[in-house]
Amino acid sequence: MIKRPFRLGTTSFIYPDHIIPNVKKIGAFFDEIELLVFESKPEEVLPSKADVTELTHLARDLDLTYNVHLPTDIRLCAPDCQVRQDAADILKRVIERFSPGPVTSFTLHLEMDKPMPSKDDTRAWQKNARQGLELLVPALEDPAKIGVETLWYPPDLLKNIVTDLGLSVCADLGHHIKYGHDIPRTFELFGPKIRLIHLHGVNTRLELPGKYPEDHIDLDKTAPDDFKKIMDPLKHYTGTVCLEVFKLADLQGSLAALAKIFNGIPCI
Repeated sequence: MIKRPFRLGTTSFIYPDHIIPNVKKIGAFFDEIELLVFESKPEEVLPSKADVTELTHLARDLDLTYNVHLPTDIRLCAPDCQVRQDAADILKRVIERFSPGPVTSFTLHLEMDKPMPSKDDTRAWQKNARQGLELLVPALEDPAKIGVETLWYPPDLLKNIVTDLGLSVCADLGHHIKYGHDIPRTFELFGPKIRLIHLHGVNTRLELPGKYPEDHIDLDKTAPDDFKKIMDPLKHYTGTVCLEVFKLADLQGSLAALAKIFNGIPCI
């Protein structure tokens, strides 16, 4: 058994309820909770200022911090400059809404349409992504609080953007397994810029032709070789590891899987 070097978290949707009831039920077991804010429209779906105040009080009482998953229904990398501006404005509002709370990072998707574009289109996407971020970053007190998440496309495409704009990285190791990315290479590329890791099971044993395997499930459903790939970097990682699952059973199974390797894993 290895002493757990990382802070441990999970999402605010383990029970089919709103954010605050979930934090009340699971907060005592974790160091950090990922607040899921996937939708930005209508504005009423965002947690209110009163909600953020209550979350701040809960964080104090439960000795918690939060990371916030920013909305995914926007297009910060769109070819159209007005669409990028609208996306940046929405992100600014969400970040400002949560700024009174103890938030360690804001996780951002830089979306890209599938399938993988040509080299010219990839360069155009990188240019659009940079321009979209340049509408957002100057408004931030600490750009490194924005953690760009590794998605389905190669993480290498994010290197210059992250470095030049002073951002951080959310390394989704489940996505690495699902899409065949090289985990050691990502840690070599970004090193200490990886402030947050998303961890979840990926069932490659039931992979169907032409389809990606199921993810965001119980870690224990991951094939042994893949499980080892995502455990190895955790043995020396001192940032936050978030179990990005959305059901109590998947969380319990994932905690049990981690407990076979690390001391200090809670049981719910």
